[in-house]
Amino acid sequence: MVSQLQVFFLPTVRLAALVFFLLAVCQSATGADKLQRIFSSGEQRVALIELFTSEGCSSCPPADRWLSQLKSDPGLWKDYVPIAFHVDYWDYIGWEDRFARPEYGDRQRRHAQAGGAPAVYTPGMFRQARDWQGWRGGQRPQRDDSEAGVLRLILEGDRVRIHFDDRQSQARDLNVYLALLGMNLETSVRAGENRGRTLRHDFVALDLVSVRLRWTASGYEASTRIPRSRLATGELALAAWASEAGSLEPIQSAGGYL
Repeated sequence: MVSQLQVFFLPTVRLAALVFFLLAVCQSATGADKLQRIFSSGEQRVALIELFTSEGCSSCPPADRWLSQLKSDPGLWKDYVPIAFHVDYWDYIGWEDRFARPEYGDRQRRHAQAGGAPAVYTPGMFRQARDWQGWRGGQRPQRDDSEAGVLRLILEGDRVRIHFDDRQSQARDLNVYLALLGMNLETSVRAGENRGRTLRHDFVALDLVSVRLRWTASGYEASTRIPRSRLATGELALAAWASEAGSLEPIQSAGGYL
């Protein structure tokens, strides 16, 4: 009787172990797929939309609201990538913008110095590094007709692998910029021009890093980590764009929700 049970029991155990192993492999593969996300621009140039704004500026809330409306626009991430840079040069009038960083104001000044805008002011809206007033009439940003190559971000945990298939025939010195964007942010302003108002923001640049792209036989490549910020709460997004070293003009952009 014992030997017959052993004959029956051992294959059953082995079969159960095999089934368990296969299920574990499948679950592991499924989990890996879920962890890996890809943001891709496509071949056509995706426009980078930059808003320079401040919580200390009474003229800025309409521009902030216009940017927030893009969350429901079908062209988001496909035709354009939006980002709001909060500047600190209005902090002196009574309200310190918690999202502002000096380098964001420096970026806007460089836009003006390069001829992208007649002056430095808020709200300042830029499309492809050029002053753009279309938002005032409720226009939505459009994708460019030209082909710029595919910018692809492969996200695995907090790591980002970047590949750019440039359309130029020869190698050039390129950087890729990555911005962590905060969504659904709210501030009750207690001083300054917006005193007593509750301001709501989306696509806010919480951190910005740049990485040099390496030229390889298969295109430009780089690897880095997703930027981090102590202000990062709730829903987040990632914006990326490639530019020539020393230039503010984006060659190609990509992004998506994290």
